Amino acid sequence: MTDVAIEVAGLKKTFKGQQNPALDGISTTINHGSMTGVVGPDGAGKTTFMRLLVGLLAPESGAVSIDGMDPIKDGELIRAVSGYMPQKFGLYEDLSVLENLKLYSDIRGLDAKRREEKLEALLKFTSLAPFTGRLAGRLSGGMKQKLGLACVLLGDPKFLFLDEPSVGVDPISRQELWRMVRTLSSDGITIVWGTSYLDEAEKCDRVILLCQGQKLYEGLPQQAFADLQGRCFKLSGIEEKERRPTVLSLLQHDSVTDCAIVGSDVRIVKKPDGPLPALNLKDPNAHWTATQPSFEDAFIELLGGGPHGQSPLADSEKIAEPTLEVVVEAKNLTKNFGDFIAVKDNSFQIYKGEIFGLIGPNGAGKSTTFKMMCGLIRPSSGLALIAGIDLRSSPSKARSRIGYMAQKFSLYNQLSVAQNLHFFSGVYGLCGKHRKNTVDKMVEIFDLAPYLNQNADSLSLGFKQRLALACAVMHEPDVLFLDEPTSGVDPVTRREFWLHLNYLATQGVTIMVTTHFMEEAEYCDRIALIHRGLNIACGTPENLKSLVRSDSLPSPTMEDAFIWLIKQMSEQGE
Repeated sequence: MTDVAIEVAGLKKTFKGQQNPALDGISTTINHGSMTGVVGPDGAGKTTFMRLLVGLLAPESGAVSIDGMDPIKDGELIRAVSGYMPQKFGLYEDLSVLENLKLYSDIRGLDAKRREEKLEALLKFTSLAPFTGRLAGRLSGGMKQKLGLACVLLGDPKFLFLDEPSVGVDPISRQELWRMVRTLSSDGITIVWGTSYLDEAEKCDRVILLCQGQKLYEGLPQQAFADLQGRCFKLSGIEEKERRPTVLSLLQHDSVTDCAIVGSDVRIVKKPDGPLPALNLKDPNAHWTATQPSFEDAFIELLGGGPHGQSPLADSEKIAEPTLEVVVEAKNLTKNFGDFIAVKDNSFQIYKGEIFGLIGPNGAGKSTTFKMMCGLIRPSSGLALIAGIDLRSSPSKARSRIGYMAQKFSLYNQLSVAQNLHFFSGVYGLCGKHRKNTVDKMVEIFDLAPYLNQNADSLSLGFKQRLALACAVMHEPDVLFLDEPTSGVDPVTRREFWLHLNYLATQGVTIMVTTHFMEEAEYCDRIALIHRGLNIACGTPENLKSLVRSDSLPSPTMEDAFIWLIKQMSEQGE
């Protein structure tokens, strides 16, 4: 038997109304028992590629062969030996975990004895046995993905096609999901894994990088960043208040192709022949140190580098010095849903111009905390204050100072981009010439001009998020609430978002953000870690990482700190 499991030749697909192909002449081979990561910026063609492989779309030209079978002509044969997890949760939310599994086992045609054996094994494999009676719609994000994986494994597939299975999943659940899929790969199953997490792609056997329907790279992840050796540096010894201005300054330097905050350091990738930027910092301890490149560095390099220059949202006349003025405050915040305590006695303060992160496992209570802070949920007890205004007693007064971006796209799908912008500008009280100028400015800043007449529902995820952020900031709010604003978008788009957020913070805007990306948590001034409704740790990223630092782990990541703190709390609660 040949090693080649999947063969793709000259694959092309163009959708009606699109000028450019979603995929244009893609060719590749994937070996039996391998794990291939498919990565690329938003709208690159990853999902289209996956759907063509499983026969949900027919190619415009080119061919796909899976073990010698054609996904369109031999669809039933391929479905019998493969499993597909779509990007969106595809199970029945009003059925329980066990009911979903039984339904899919019936669809697979398993007899009673085989079904019982498979269900027992899969419930143990996914650790879902204690939750068989819970409705799928009430599962956390990580548990939903485990249930989806269990359902596609009912048919003993030889091929698994997983389209961004870890989007919106916390680091612990993501680690468990990855471990399960890696076990399946070692058992000989051929896996194609679409992902926005480049640390996951780096662990794959091979990666395929797509951009605008073209294949930019294929091969070992480590080979992708070989050319970056000697070009990655970190700037250490900077005062905390200087880190964000330093990043914004370095992004305007000609020799820098990428720059980001990493805990107490600032990390850059420079051009091959470019000099290290000269430092003009007050702290004499600031110094450059060479550091190792990563696949994320290679990804951004292959796409032409990260965003440069100033954010168009920047206004040099509004630059504000950090202060200890409390703008957002939670006082003993508690929320009960019946007998269930979702949030218990949480207190914290957020200062003017500060970026404050909320992190935690799925179902920990961070979204409930977040929604109480911006007035979407009424607390059972305690106070949520915006600039000293109680959201319960003066909700309209407080909300006029707030910009809000929901976890799931919450604008009007059936309205065009232009209609959404005009609607929300009116909601925020903008009128006349000022309203028109503001809308025009948002269109320019977020590159929305080509999509003005397109329905919001038809936008790619990255442009949906751009539109949502545009609607949230157009009234120049004092406080910005962002609930997982970059979930599912690629690293370049994340960099672009954080360029905007960093500039807004320097202008005195107070920002509260939830995220599952631990590298994003590093960008925050302070973080609160929520678990089982409690605020179990609060401090700077470096503070939290220092709790885990040891001889065996001298340079812990934010993900290390997250996992250690959650496990410590869980063990204490047992």
